[in-house]
Amino acid sequence: MNVIKQISNTKHRIITRNPRNSTLLVRYSIFLCLLSSVFCLYLVAGCESGHTTKNPLAEQVEKLTGDKKEMMRQIEHLESENKNLNKQIKTLHSLPDDVNLQDIYSVKSIQITKYTNLYDKDNDGKRETLIVYLQPVDQDGDIIKIPGDVHVRLLDLDKDKDPVVLGKWHLTPAQLKKTWFNAFMKTHYRLTFDITGRVDSYEKPLTVMVTFTDYLTGKVFEVQKLIKSQ
Repeated sequence: MNVIKQISNTKHRIITRNPRNSTLLVRYSIFLCLLSSVFCLYLVAGCESGHTTKNPLAEQVEKLTGDKKEMMRQIEHLESENKNLNKQIKTLHSLPDDVNLQDIYSVKSIQITKYTNLYDKDNDGKRETLIVYLQPVDQDGDIIKIPGDVHVRLLDLDKDKDPVVLGKWHLTPAQLKKTWFNAFMKTHYRLTFDITGRVDSYEKPLTVMVTFTDYLTGKVFEVQKLIKSQ
């Protein structure tokens, strides 16, 4: 803005010294307008550049700062897990030498409850759902929640023909865990399977067979149950 002021003062001196020199005045006015326009454009461009252009070094510093914070969070999480593991190790080391894992926590049998059957869930007259109620039982006869791997098969074992596998399914320990149901007088794994198009007729009994692998002891249990239309 000082440049524009100096140019204006020069213009005033020229007019004062020679008022009749109109041609020089016109040319000088045009030159002044052009110079003012260029100067304004320069200022506007500089302002816009300051708003839109970001220093690459500043971006890199910002990114490194974010990475450092994330790394510190992960380190704190790992340190917390390490403390918990150390506590578990101390607890296990303090147990008597004659303590056996199977004496503390063990599955003795697997039961398929009487509510296991084929069901019509949408009331369309067709049984499209197999629900298996499964109960792991410990050495004291109590129903317990235990991590395990489960294979389920629905079979037609009509004695007048060869066995037919109508359906088979597999549940991992993570999937099995989500099916646990614990309420008054009802404690079990509730396994639900879609049998749409697998069973044409349910006039004769069918067989449900379950193979359960206990992940704590490695024991494998196999149990089956005859189900009938109700």
